[in-house]
Amino acid sequence: MHRVQVVDSHTAGEPTRVVLAGGPDLGTGPLAERRERFAREFDLFRSAVVNEPRGSDVLVGALLVPPESPDAVAGVIFFNAVGVLGMCGHATIGLAVTLAHLGRLAAGRHRIDTPVGPVTCELHGRNRATVENVRSYRHAAGVRVEVDGRPVVGDVVWGGNWFFLTDSPLSLRVEDAEVLTAHARRVKAALARAGVTGAGGAAIDHIELTGPPADAANHARNFVLCPGGAYDRSPCGTGTSAKLACLAADGELAPGAEWRQEGILGGVFTGRYTPADGGVMPAVTGEAFVTAEAMLLLDPADPLRDGV
Repeated sequence: MHRVQVVDSHTAGEPTRVVLAGGPDLGTGPLAERRERFAREFDLFRSAVVNEPRGSDVLVGALLVPPESPDAVAGVIFFNAVGVLGMCGHATIGLAVTLAHLGRLAAGRHRIDTPVGPVTCELHGRNRATVENVRSYRHAAGVRVEVDGRPVVGDVVWGGNWFFLTDSPLSLRVEDAEVLTAHARRVKAALARAGVTGAGGAAIDHIELTGPPADAANHARNFVLCPGGAYDRSPCGTGTSAKLACLAADGELAPGAEWRQEGILGGVFTGRYTPADGGVMPAVTGEAFVTAEAMLLLDPADPLRDGV
């Protein structure tokens, strides 16, 4: 019987599962290399932790590993139902709140190493944190593809993952999530058919539909389709970072000014940025809450031990 110690949380409705013990030993060195080793040699472990019957399509895993740099409090590799991720904003907020819950992190600023580079997370209290993300930038503006015989125009943006940001033709209500998901999948397929990619031919694996907020106190609402086909219940940390990069590039948001981004459930992330070479350094603030402490049991006799 293999035991995996985890703590679950949610950030504005989007769940995170932090793996504290029982994960694979990936050694030391660059987090990007350890992520590739995790994907190559331990994909069944990934599946067992986040897929049914122990998880779900929406769950994001966060494997704690030794940090790459001596001044970091932790290293982390993010993954979901279909594979590894580069960065995950909501999960970093969830990780900080989880570590605070365990007494491993005090209020203040802390460095966390991720496969796409170091980020800074400031813990403001028991449930609130700000992630200063990796440099984000717009790779291509005004990209046009055909979806159902109609043009869809948007931007290709790096926010720690590759995004295509476009205005939503539909109302952004959770009641319409099924229709929104189907549309976003068609947009993703159209991008692939047209050969539209991120830098270096990287696949665009997140589709972000944007529209007006439901609450006039906020600036916008989004719907984000994640790799694997599930949608983000939160406003999406890397998606908010991508939005900030576009706003900055278009001169629509000044450095340091606040941007309040709603998610599909109505949760809000607050974003700001400072200029960076060719892009922005985004900071995204949100709240997370611990929901469970658990021990996952991987029984070798279980035919669904590795998840489905």
